[in-house]
Amino acid sequence: MKDKRVLYVSSEVIPYLPETDISSTSFEAAKMVNNQGGQIRIFMPRFGNINERRHQLHEVIRLSGINLVINDLDMPLIIKVASIPKERMQVYFIDNEDYFKRKATLTDEEGNLFDDNDERAIFFAKGVIETVKKLNWSPDIIHVHGWLASLLPLYLRNYYGNEPLFSNARIVTSVYNQSFDETLNTEMQEKVLFDGMEDEDVKHLGEPNYVNLIKTAVDNSDAIILSGDNVPDELKTYVNRLNKPVLPYKNREEFTQAYQDFYATKVLKQ
Repeated sequence: MKDKRVLYVSSEVIPYLPETDISSTSFEAAKMVNNQGGQIRIFMPRFGNINERRHQLHEVIRLSGINLVINDLDMPLIIKVASIPKERMQVYFIDNEDYFKRKATLTDEEGNLFDDNDERAIFFAKGVIETVKKLNWSPDIIHVHGWLASLLPLYLRNYYGNEPLFSNARIVTSVYNQSFDETLNTEMQEKVLFDGMEDEDVKHLGEPNYVNLIKTAVDNSDAIILSGDNVPDELKTYVNRLNKPVLPYKNREEFTQAYQDFYATKVLKQ
């Protein structure tokens, strides 16, 4: 992985949010590539429950200041950055007052999904891509973690399909255990279609539940990693029918070497 460029896009990363399978795997995978001499960029949302003072987040003025159109509304994009202590790794945060100011991540105090999670996912996908464009940084691999990031492969392959910066990038999606049972806003499909997608591109989003969000991600990915030990059977079956490289679930003791081998022999060799 020496000198390879890997973009990690995750809904959560330690130490900024509590340790979960997603937050720890996103961190450990990036750390592995960084230690091997690869170049990495990590992106996550700047949720309102992230302590900016403790983690020393600061706005990057040269990257902020553009508006993203979400469902025909202009939404300002703010980019913040912080360094993970002792790891020499930077994390970029996608921020917006309307979408990410609330002191929570994806659900309210009663555990109910926020009504605008669909728009937050669209904003996050577009925000990451626009920021990488501003950085003029062309990744070899783009590795997606978490359902909030699940629209990134769709937008890369379609909305930004002619962007030369990403023309050689290979997209990997990690599939985790199901994290919610409800559906997102039922107008999500219409909001994505507003960005010029074809009906076939968003066929799963007519019912935007967890399984269908992940199906949308893997449809537009080059390789898939099963990162949970209890991935829904429907998703396992769907993934295995796609005729794409799939890395089976590995526990924490063995996943770093498995990821390294998978990147080198399955993803980059395509």
